[in-house]
Amino acid sequence: MLLPKRLICALAAMVFTAVAVLLPSPAAHADGRSPNSDGLMREEVSFRGGGGLTLHGTVLSPVTPQATGARPGIVLVGGSGPGPREEYRQEAESFALAGITTLVYDKRTVRYSTMDRDFGLLAEDALAGVRLLRGRGGVDPRHVGLWGFSEGGWVAPLAAARSSDVAFVITIGGPGYSPLRTQTWNLTNRLQRRGITGSYLHAVKGPAAQLIDSTAPFPEGDYDPLPVWKRLHRTPVLALWGDHDTQVPPLESARIIERALADAGNGHVVIRFLGEAAHNGHRTSDGFDRIGGPLYQGKRLGALAPGYMDTMTSWVHAVASGHPPPSSTAPAPAQAAASTPTSGTWYAWLAPVLLLLGFASYPVSGALRRITGRPRPRTRWCVALWRWLAGLGLVATTVALLCPIVVFTAGDGAATPVVAGRPVGWLVAQVLSIAVVALTGVAAVTAVTAWRRRFEHPSADARPVQSTAARATVMVTAVLFVPWALWWGTLRP
Repeated sequence: MLLPKRLICALAAMVFTAVAVLLPSPAAHADGRSPNSDGLMREEVSFRGGGGLTLHGTVLSPVTPQATGARPGIVLVGGSGPGPREEYRQEAESFALAGITTLVYDKRTVRYSTMDRDFGLLAEDALAGVRLLRGRGGVDPRHVGLWGFSEGGWVAPLAAARSSDVAFVITIGGPGYSPLRTQTWNLTNRLQRRGITGSYLHAVKGPAAQLIDSTAPFPEGDYDPLPVWKRLHRTPVLALWGDHDTQVPPLESARIIERALADAGNGHVVIRFLGEAAHNGHRTSDGFDRIGGPLYQGKRLGALAPGYMDTMTSWVHAVASGHPPPSSTAPAPAQAAASTPTSGTWYAWLAPVLLLLGFASYPVSGALRRITGRPRPRTRWCVALWRWLAGLGLVATTVALLCPIVVFTAGDGAATPVVAGRPVGWLVAQVLSIAVVALTGVAAVTAVTAWRRRFEHPSADARPVQSTAARATVMVTAVLFVPWALWWGTLRP
């Protein structure tokens, strides 16, 4: 006799429920970890970073237990920007699949911005991650190290220099220079890719960078990584750069770091360059694009470059086995252009300040004349000449200053649109500078003519053409503007 359809369904549901209860669940780990179909165990963790800030991350490890002993561990320290852990998922999974327990965490957003940055605080975050891994079961506390990308190439060595808990350091795209010099080189490459040439590039990598360095508006802009590298006497180091790195000068950085560690007596420094790799070690054709890989916020991250992960994981296992590879340096690829020193000078900030004050003195003196009720000038066209000279000088100096400096905060996109190899704003600054020079010549002739007339006819109308002090100030300022504009670049091709 056939059972009713509802009774059959009820019996089937009871059977499935019993099986689910009796069989072990793949997610039923006492510590809350959950395995995935890719063979990795992932655990969401929270820990206290620098200043007591709570950071959130993921610990990844293989599902297959270690055959003998405990696994090495590695903490991933991201590059500049907000740095969510998703950006480094490919690296984290590759390390874990190679048998290295990996912590990847979201970068702090508190006390981290363009105008508020502290590498020491970021190093404390990284060390907190190291302590977390060292305290986990199945992780060898003697072999937990740091991986630092880009900005992390400043942070990871600093953390290692502060604590003997860091067993090794890996960097990818690690800078050998200060953030300001490195960013200047990066911006120059990006501006050239946009078709910008000539005096604007000169202004960005020369006078503008020197002005920023002398006024120090950006935190950590002058950070020098060299003393930190020299403190890593015994810590094994693997330093990698993509052969198409356009954000950090790879050849120069490699030489600086190699020399610093050699001076420190470190005999376990391996320096390598990755083929077909961009700044982040991912595949590229020119250093600017990314080939393959997942999408992140609408942008392609790029697939891992050939040999990138194998180089790192085999090196970590060699270190963990007690046999860190001896120092060696691979031949470096050609670097497109050398970086430019960005040391600030006193005249880099004093000259524009004097120019702005000098040109502003004329409208200020005019306002004071009206307030005090002094007589009106008798030659209106002459007054208009000096007024135009002061006004154009003030605008020309301001535009010339802002146009190259803004790219340091807003990026190379702020230099668009581009006309004749120059940003439109820079062309405006150049036209204004030429106008200032022309008006300076006219004003000089007018001033000499007025002085002669007044000397030859002392009994003429005693009403002033305009304040002698104001005219003299504007004239001197306009004359000084010429060498400054030549140095800054607005009077250069």
